[in-house]
Amino acid sequence: QRQLVESGGGLVQAGGSLRLSCASSMSNFDSYTMGWFRRAPGKEREFVAVIRWDGVTYYADSMKGRSSISRDNSEQTVDLRMNNLKPEDTAVYNCAAHRTVFGLGTSAADFGTWGQGTQVTVSS
Repeated sequence: QRQLVESGGGLVQAGGSLRLSCASSMSNFDSYTMGWFRRAPGKEREFVAVIRWDGVTYYADSMKGRSSISRDNSEQTVDLRMNNLKPEDTAVYNCAAHRTVFGLGTSAADFGTWGQGTQVTVSS
């Protein structure tokens, strides 16, 4: 079984909102930095947002002001809320856990456990 499972993707109109959720079955979940990444057709995987074990967050420039990442350690989930969605947000969104506890990196290479992904399609 996968240790990270994403949900919440779907087809939305431009300007709409979505909440993606990632459910974890990892040990020591509350000690891991968790991140969201996306990959659009023909493009490299792209950083979206990260939330550290202590709740500190960091966002990609394209997501600042219209997204929010949060975690609930009691539920072992991490959510990504996105507003004012644009067609260029269309991608497969993956949840990931850092390779080490208390990790600080924000690149995809810093993350070692990945979910299968959930498709987000934004139509105009």
